[in-house]
Amino acid sequence: MANSNISQNNGVKSTASIAGHPIHPMLIPFPIAFLVGALLTDIAYLATADFFWARASLWLIGGGFITGALAAVFGLTDFFTIPKIRAHKAAWIHFLGNATVLLLALVNWLIRSTDMATQISPWGLTLSALTAAILLVTGWYGGELSYRHKIGVTGHTIK
Repeated sequence: MANSNISQNNGVKSTASIAGHPIHPMLIPFPIAFLVGALLTDIAYLATADFFWARASLWLIGGGFITGALAAVFGLTDFFTIPKIRAHKAAWIHFLGNATVLLLALVNWLIRSTDMATQISPWGLTLSALTAAILLVTGWYGGELSYRHKIGVTGHTIK
């Protein structure tokens, strides 16, 4: 077997990057963890009636919205500056799904800002569950963009 290098440098470089590392994937764990965590704290509140969990949900949703909006800035930078990204159906599902997540998180955050505890059932819990479900789909498609379409993945050589 001959010793050869197989170049895999056919990925798409991110416009929004630091030292070649795309920023969007560095930020997305925060809103995902916060917004899925809010579903768990909503369930904890409903199971215990402990106001701590209602307050935790409010903070997690607020943190999820703010960090999600920040991640969106960098994701949108790539989406709108790299035509190859917009050519993928996965990118549109990821974009529109995450825009929906941010809208749902904002609504969820606003309805709870007036009364944290009474807004959890049924609307708060419903919005949290819907948000978590959409994140499963958009996370899958974000992975498709990175791993299958090599968005933000460049410069690798297999030896």
